[in-house]
Amino acid sequence: MKHPVLLLMFFPATLSFAEKRLKVVKATSTSVNSLKGGRQKPHQLSACLIVLFAIFIFNNTLAQSTVQERIRQVENGLTENIQTGDSAPSNLQERMKHFKVQGLSIAVIKDYKVDFAKGYGFADAAHHIPVSDKTLFQAASISKSLNSLAILKLFKDRNLDLYADINHYLKSWKFPYDSISKGKKISMANLLSHTAGLNVHGFGGYEAGKPLPSVVQILNGESPANSDAVRSLFVPGTGQEYSGGGTTISQLILTDITGQRYETYLTEQVLKPLGMLSSTFAQPPLGVRQELLSAGFDGDGKEVKGKYHIYPEQAAAGLWTNPGDLAKYIIETQLAYQGKSARVLDQQHTKLRLSPYMNNNGAALGVFVEDYNGIKYFGHGAGNAGFTGGYYGSFEGGNGLIIMVNSDNGEIIQELINSISTVYGFKGLSKTKKVTLADIPDQELDRYLGNYQLTPELVLTVSREGKKVFVQATGQPEIEAFAESTNKFFFKTIQASMEFVKDERGLIKEMIFIQGRTIHAKRL
Repeated sequence: MKHPVLLLMFFPATLSFAEKRLKVVKATSTSVNSLKGGRQKPHQLSACLIVLFAIFIFNNTLAQSTVQERIRQVENGLTENIQTGDSAPSNLQERMKHFKVQGLSIAVIKDYKVDFAKGYGFADAAHHIPVSDKTLFQAASISKSLNSLAILKLFKDRNLDLYADINHYLKSWKFPYDSISKGKKISMANLLSHTAGLNVHGFGGYEAGKPLPSVVQILNGESPANSDAVRSLFVPGTGQEYSGGGTTISQLILTDITGQRYETYLTEQVLKPLGMLSSTFAQPPLGVRQELLSAGFDGDGKEVKGKYHIYPEQAAAGLWTNPGDLAKYIIETQLAYQGKSARVLDQQHTKLRLSPYMNNNGAALGVFVEDYNGIKYFGHGAGNAGFTGGYYGSFEGGNGLIIMVNSDNGEIIQELINSISTVYGFKGLSKTKKVTLADIPDQELDRYLGNYQLTPELVLTVSREGKKVFVQATGQPEIEAFAESTNKFFFKTIQASMEFVKDERGLIKEMIFIQGRTIHAKRL
């Protein structure tokens, strides 16, 4: 970036940036001190103003130059989690093309401020509408983080007890406890932390123009709802099972308590106080200019029918926002955690919201907490039809990142996280590591082939083509596995590993599959 011509009056071409800054400071000090001594002559005052203006221009130019350099490094530093051989960082546009991603948007937070926010590619490929930093994406499950703010505000205002039976607050519907819960009641804290023991992981949404179910119909699994009824899987408070269905119960509790539409309460009590004035929970997003709404695309880059789905499950998946707006929520959370702000929640309730409910690592109230050797982050992932994304915010230091992608293929997200965290020094977030592949004889590979029972409903099939090993879970696409040792494999596209265990006769008896938790999968 070129410096303004004005600066050439003060700085010889041979001076370094540091030397230039020193000369300006000295000149300014002299000029200001001379002002104290008496009345300045017009030409002296003009000179002082020119110097002060030069300082402002130079500092601003230097700061912008530094930001632009960081952006350039981020755009050219994408890496896979596992790098083999002579793997080198990739360019963002190249990886978007590789993953068939039409558009994405990024914001990076540094020292409690947005360092940059930028869009890439197309929000609407058919009409060649580019993604800008103002383009709104479906935030999907990130909605749960904002929902928890609203619920904790009700708790703070003493309109709700987080630990009471949810049926105490439900008016338009009651949760049908059965023998599975063994008399244990579900609380709001259980719903927000995914410890209620409920089913219905997520929702598929509804095509534009199709009939939309009410929240009660969704919870009962009644037509036109396209999801199962929300019911118990195990005793509340005895384990964690991610449940968008449970979050939808919290949505109904909020509207039953307040008597307001969900989007109205969230706008007035959460979005406006945070300054998220471009965001909305309205489903469909009426009142928003269509050119600001990104279309969603499948993994092949084809537009979702009707451009995007409608989600009446607003608390679980209904937020429309952009990374710049979402950064305001992250920064406010960070400041509130430090006791330096309280636009929605004070320090006490913010710390409660960010405290894991059952384990030191894992689900808190509307967020997930990760601890990397003492460096803690809160965050949440996202996945709606045609949209993926995620965010991280640090507990200390005011750092964070938001990535929103208008594609079902979210593989580029971790590669971007790897790049951003490397450029900005966000410890723990980069998953990139160098691995030397093991050469396994064909006879040994054949021992691993077959089916393994991951869960009662999920079977993992292991197959191979030549030296390449593939795994495929029930109803999911096939992915390649890479040999780290003779019996241990890793994946490039997911954060998981698998290890084959032999019995005393040398036959494979099980697979140990690790992805967040450890599963001993018996061979079928």
